[in-house]
Amino acid sequence: MSGEESRSYGTNGGDDPDRDLGLDADSAAVITAVGRQVKLWREAAGLRATELGAAIGYGENQVYKVEAGKRIPKPEFLDRADEVLGAGGKLSAMKKDVAEARYPKKVRDLAKLEANAVEMGAYAGNVVHGLLQTEEYARALYGERRPAFAEEEVERLVAARMARQSVFERQPAPLLTFVQEEATLRRPTGGRAVLQRQLQHLLDVGALRHVEIQVMPTEAEEHAGLAGSHRVLKLNDGTTVGHNEVQLTSRLITDPKEVQILEMRYGMIRAQALTPRLSRAFIEKLLGET
Repeated sequence: MSGEESRSYGTNGGDDPDRDLGLDADSAAVITAVGRQVKLWREAAGLRATELGAAIGYGENQVYKVEAGKRIPKPEFLDRADEVLGAGGKLSAMKKDVAEARYPKKVRDLAKLEANAVEMGAYAGNVVHGLLQTEEYARALYGERRPAFAEEEVERLVAARMARQSVFERQPAPLLTFVQEEATLRRPTGGRAVLQRQLQHLLDVGALRHVEIQVMPTEAEEHAGLAGSHRVLKLNDGTTVGHNEVQLTSRLITDPKEVQILEMRYGMIRAQALTPRLSRAFIEKLLGET
């Protein structure tokens, strides 16, 4: 990644056939192509949509929607259709493509960045950082979005967020540091029980040798992060990039001057926050009070 530029990843606002699913054009093309293959194999087998649906445990309408590219097929749909239609593994082989396509483009872009990062630092001022969220916490957050997401969209977004957390399992392990604003650890998003499990999850993740979690206390007089949440990622090709997400915009920052400012701010934020050891004790105290 090179060049002095900043890119914005927005939501799809056109009248494309990805409309019902909220997919970007590339993802919609993949889902449409997979649906077309299902239809071709079904017709070659001489089956009607009703018959295929009955054979694989899906309704006729669901089969038609998959074939038209209006519904993302689940892995079991492709596996069962492959077996019934005698596709010899050709439909099942599309599960990986579908799994990637079902996530929003900006999520795929972030996942690629995270997969190439040797070091990442993130300051989160409003909510628990996405890479640190439990599934139920993420679901509660998406459930609060307005205009409201459809249930299917919520599940798609939650699955995408959880999939990104594979970065913690990468080998060699990248250095991952986080600074969480104290308020994010007190707000009972999803309820007290959800918050309790989220705090415990922070303690579990923070125990990993390549992860450090710090807390920025509300009483801190000096705070270099008041301009908002952001991240700095050092990639394996030696490039450093920044990223921030505000309201409807997810922005990748590659201009060296802007990245340098974000690096400086993040370094100051870490210095002003509680140390990882004191932060762990702070989170344990909050958990006991929740």
